[in-house]
Amino acid sequence: MSDILLDEVGDDVLVRVRGLVFSHGGRRIFDGVDLDLPRGKVTAVMGPSGTGKTTLLKLIGGQLRPDAGRIEVDGQDVHALSKAELFRLRTRMGMLFQSGALLTDLSVFDNVAYPLREHTALPESMIRKLVLIKLEAVGLRGARDLMPSELSGGMARRVALARAIALDPMMIMYDEPFTGQDPISMGVLVNLIRRLNDASRLTSIVVSHDVADTLAIADYLYVIAGGQVMARGTPAEIRANPSEWLTQFLEGLPDGPVHFHYPAAALAADLLETA
Repeated sequence: MSDILLDEVGDDVLVRVRGLVFSHGGRRIFDGVDLDLPRGKVTAVMGPSGTGKTTLLKLIGGQLRPDAGRIEVDGQDVHALSKAELFRLRTRMGMLFQSGALLTDLSVFDNVAYPLREHTALPESMIRKLVLIKLEAVGLRGARDLMPSELSGGMARRVALARAIALDPMMIMYDEPFTGQDPISMGVLVNLIRRLNDASRLTSIVVSHDVADTLAIADYLYVIAGGQVMARGTPAEIRANPSEWLTQFLEGLPDGPVHFHYPAAALAADLLETA
């Protein structure tokens, strides 16, 4: 299996994670995790629910601090930056939230314009052009005057994507982008993520547990569980991995190394026990 490691690809790694340790509520989420996310590629991070996929994005973005380890984005140690430096770095990192997180009192146009108005001194005439270009990229230029309440779930996710690329970031982090989408909307999003990444020379990090669609667009994947990287590789390498645990996860099998029943005493003994 081929690993994309910083020592091998040098400057081609945009995000490097080394020895990541993070706990929450007394539970160890990451226990010495190493990751390399290559520049200009779509890297997926997969795993069962509750394994810390969204937490990883928050650590990369500096919203959370690790207990140990180091996270570098474009050569900068995220958690060693000052507030001002971290703020500047975040303007180069787009984020597509799982819920879309549109501002409900603003129109589609104003939602996409928001980061441009907040982080630039561009005149409104230029902002208008940029917003229309971003909305055209996601196929929603004609919906610019609608309010979030008038959008379908798929449309709202696409508006959120237009907002995420408003500042022309170097990378976009996608937090469960396919959750709650119908097959058509999901197909549109899959195509958009791949097309935008290649056309805009972005680096994309896709966090998901949707196996088929994630494998379809990813250049490289990490599968995490139990605080560890369980597997890494290209989609072909992941599919060919002989791990029983990985097979159970990829195929959604009810029986395997991950048991259906939570550990408990024998049912007969439990039933006979008096209260």
